[in-house]
Amino acid sequence: MTEDPKSDGTTERVGQAVEQVGQAVGQAVDDIGSYIRAQRETAQVSLRQLARTAGVSNPYLSQIERGLRKPSAEILQQIAKGLRISAEALYVKAGILEERPLSLVTDAVLSDVALTERQKQVLLDIYQSFRRENDLPADPGEPAVPTPEQGK
Repeated sequence: MTEDPKSDGTTERVGQAVEQVGQAVGQAVDDIGSYIRAQRETAQVSLRQLARTAGVSNPYLSQIERGLRKPSAEILQQIAKGLRISAEALYVKAGILEERPLSLVTDAVLSDVALTERQKQVLLDIYQSFRRENDLPADPGEPAVPTPEQGK
């Protein structure tokens, strides 16, 4: 019998790494599902109502909430719209986006249930343009880019 050249433990380490990644993805799916369920219950929206609003089937939404399915970014956006929450918040929970530094203004606009997603985006665009106009970072967590006059 010949000895496997990869018997030095590399295969075992790769297998462990793959298992850890699989567990992390599974945890993200569980987290997004439980987060969606919590948001739905807080908003006092039934599973059936949210499924109808988001344009998905009841069983599919139930599977997402139980961590059995990983929703696409498009489905997350539809669910966010149905819950009247920020799609960005769902993207962060799902691991699609990295969490940004907190901004009181941004958070207030995104959490306002009286505004549509489009209105929220327009308000944030205007806010960020004013910050840039005043030579401030677009987001409070980003460094300001000095103008030539400031560099002198």
